[in-house]
Amino acid sequence: MENNNLLRDDFIIITGGPGAGKTTLLDELLKNNYKYVPEVARKIIQTQISSNGDALPWGNVTNYRDLMLEQSIEGYLSALSNPSNQPLFFDRGIPDTLAYSHLINIPASEKLESAVKRYRYNKRVFILPPWKDIYKTDDERKQDFEEAVATYKVMFRTYEKLEYELIELPKIGVKERVRFILENLL
Repeated sequence: MENNNLLRDDFIIITGGPGAGKTTLLDELLKNNYKYVPEVARKIIQTQISSNGDALPWGNVTNYRDLMLEQSIEGYLSALSNPSNQPLFFDRGIPDTLAYSHLINIPASEKLESAVKRYRYNKRVFILPPWKDIYKTDDERKQDFEEAVATYKVMFRTYEKLEYELIELPKIGVKERVRFILENLL
């Protein structure tokens, strides 16, 4: 890797399609004294709706993607102060923004292509598969289950192409999922 690239083995991504249980899992990790960096998408959607903005997944998708990238990089850089001997979990990573570009068929910007190479996480990425039994829509999550499955597939391929090792979480209770993650950390 070039010298200007950042690699943090203590930065652990938890990703997957919408509604697969990421937030519940991360909240359980927090209860077990593990910190996490929240995803940026929900915050962007809430802010855009309250300010009548158009950077939304059902509005100006390019602006939405660019805001996701900008805020994901900010989250990564803010997390650099994390003591490297303690895992820090991320509710999605910068590569999720690249996957989103692929999913909605908009070309990845040069800034996005550069960011996924520059800001690297632990090579093991935990990915949650689509799980129909727990899937729900809400004000920010409008995709149906089929879209959630398609998102998962694009996420998987994107992370693979970026040479991350994907570990799919089994569809088990949240406490068991936490145990699974902790047992499979590098």
